[in-house]
Amino acid sequence: MTTAPTTRRRARTTASLVSLGALLATSATVLTAAPATAAETLLSQGKTATASSTEGAAYSASAAVDGDLTGTRWASQWSDDQWLQVDLGARADISRVVLNWEGAYGKAYAIQLSDNGTDWRTAGSVTAGDGGTDELAVSGTGRYVRLQGITRATGYGYSLWEFRVYGDGGTTQPGPGGAVRVTGSQGNWQLTVGGQPYTVKGLTWGPSMADAPRYMPDLRSMGVNTVRTWGTDASSKPLLDAAAAQGLKVVNGFWLQPGGGPGSGGCVNYVTDTAYKNDMLTEFAKWVDTYKSHPATLMWNVGNESVLGLQNCYGGTELEAQRNAYTTFVNDVARKIHSIDPDHPVTSTDAWTGAWPYYKRNAPDLDLYSMNSYGDVCNVQRDWQQGGYTKPYIITEGGPAGEWEVPNDANGVPDEPTDVQKADGYTKAWDCVTGHRGVALGATLFHYGLEHDFGGVWFNLLPDGLKRLSYYAVKKAYTGSTAGDNTPPVVTNMTVSPASAAPAGREFTVRADIRDPDGDPVTPRIYLSGNYANGDKRLVDAQYRSLGNGTFAVTAPEKLGVWKVYVQAEDGRGNAGIETKSVKVVAPPVAGTNIALGRPATASSSQASYGDCPCPASNAVDGNPGTRWASDWSDPQWIRVDLGSVRSFDRLQLVWDPAYAKSYEVQVSDNGTTWRTIHTTTTGNGDIDTIETGATARYVKLQLTARGTGWGYSLHEFGIYA
Repeated sequence: MTTAPTTRRRARTTASLVSLGALLATSATVLTAAPATAAETLLSQGKTATASSTEGAAYSASAAVDGDLTGTRWASQWSDDQWLQVDLGARADISRVVLNWEGAYGKAYAIQLSDNGTDWRTAGSVTAGDGGTDELAVSGTGRYVRLQGITRATGYGYSLWEFRVYGDGGTTQPGPGGAVRVTGSQGNWQLTVGGQPYTVKGLTWGPSMADAPRYMPDLRSMGVNTVRTWGTDASSKPLLDAAAAQGLKVVNGFWLQPGGGPGSGGCVNYVTDTAYKNDMLTEFAKWVDTYKSHPATLMWNVGNESVLGLQNCYGGTELEAQRNAYTTFVNDVARKIHSIDPDHPVTSTDAWTGAWPYYKRNAPDLDLYSMNSYGDVCNVQRDWQQGGYTKPYIITEGGPAGEWEVPNDANGVPDEPTDVQKADGYTKAWDCVTGHRGVALGATLFHYGLEHDFGGVWFNLLPDGLKRLSYYAVKKAYTGSTAGDNTPPVVTNMTVSPASAAPAGREFTVRADIRDPDGDPVTPRIYLSGNYANGDKRLVDAQYRSLGNGTFAVTAPEKLGVWKVYVQAEDGRGNAGIETKSVKVVAPPVAGTNIALGRPATASSSQASYGDCPCPASNAVDGNPGTRWASDWSDPQWIRVDLGSVRSFDRLQLVWDPAYAKSYEVQVSDNGTTWRTIHTTTTGNGDIDTIETGATARYVKLQLTARGTGWGYSLHEFGIYA
């Protein structure tokens, strides 16, 4: 992040970042919404609701005040003159009512208030409703708020996904409304919302937009007041609506290429590609205009790690020109956003404080800066001070040290922090943010995600929906306490043996200390990930036997390489502790002597230069699993070994590279001319092939007839054992 650019970054696909929400549809016929005030609160959610009728048990009145904007709804009988009302529990000042209609909407209706549930007064009315989302300004007081249907728009009844009442006096935790400003002076800045101080206590958003109503209450319970997205488009509506329903705000992102640090999403020439820049400017302006008045909007964030990412597209003086052109374009976007929406700040995120001089020079219209920083987050303050910057910042991603920041373990892969260390990483990150008073205006830490895979275990607070120590560390940072919470099992002192020589297909030992602070019974599980072996980031169930006392005999995969092993301990209460170590899977030993070792080997073809090549046939009989023979990318091919004289052997071991043979024959010959087949397969899968077939011959050949991949054939070792 800080001192120099780096190309080692976490992987992230553009598609997963830019599809974040749906278009906010508001009825043009309703009254104009009143500006939100700092004291405005969502009063209706979870309160008692009743109705004149329901279409059935699945469409009760309570479904309209449960916070679920797309999954549950109230529906009346199919006639006019129906009503839905909510009891706020106490008299309150009402300022706004939002109706999220289903397809069966009201063409004419009134909003009524009452102190006793009997005597009603009309606070607003609509005579030409057209469905969608209606937002009405209301002025008045009352304990009861009623939607009084007058005329239906369809042949069905009236149906609402959600009936939301806002005002002063409710008990639901609000997010402040009104204009968002960066106020104050050098080193003494403050973010304000509706004139009230606002510190960003946030998380980056991971679940699907459709699930936002399901998870937003949990975020609120953690003390989160903000979520960050990487893209804003027509699909953003469920997220924004669900956030607003819980009093949360959203940092609305806009994705620019190359994003994500390593240049994901392709390269753009910011010096010459005017069409791309114009397209993005038009696209962003459309969504700013769409969501500028949404109560959940906090600010706009243009780009993600692109100043750093440009190093993967350009070099030298051209890289400098591109970085200057990119940050100049960011300023053009900021200026355009301000012309459409003067009430919300604009920022831009990078993952390297070395990007800030470019923003300082070329993007004066940014209201504040943003930084993604993990293990190095506490040095952001130092770099800001040394750089002489005159704008505040927020941390838009942060948490424990990532792959690119930790030392490698004995197997040469990043040594992943423990669950305890990760939880401490979030605590440290928040302490460093709050420690830079008057400059750091908060953080959206990474990541409120559910994926149960390699990256999900490294960073997600809820992999597979299970809360881990990091979840509670963030909650404590934002609320000051986790008192009364049932917390996860703790896994410590995990070991793998043998860590660097686990024979493929055979058992190795995993051990860990597992304890539960609450004394809950714990269920351990073992998973494997081939991320470093074959690029598959999924976690798959391992085959294992419990040996007692936190010890397990785990069957190694057949595929060679470095694998990750995970011990996951679950308490049955929605919590999990996870620990992980690496294991290097090697070819299993074969009884006898390898009579092919060091013998002359020839092949139909060999790759002279590609990646780690040259890859001659001799590499397959050198006894070094780190070298390989590789053929041309075509069928058929062959490789053969001259044993020097007629020899007897019992078995063969073929250690394939990922470029393996699906179909091949083992052939032998006494003279190198006349061949006889001793083994045939058409179901090769690229794992180690141990062939229990004996023969007596001088020459042994693999006749390779069908590749398993688009590459050629490649063998690390061609062993022949006597």
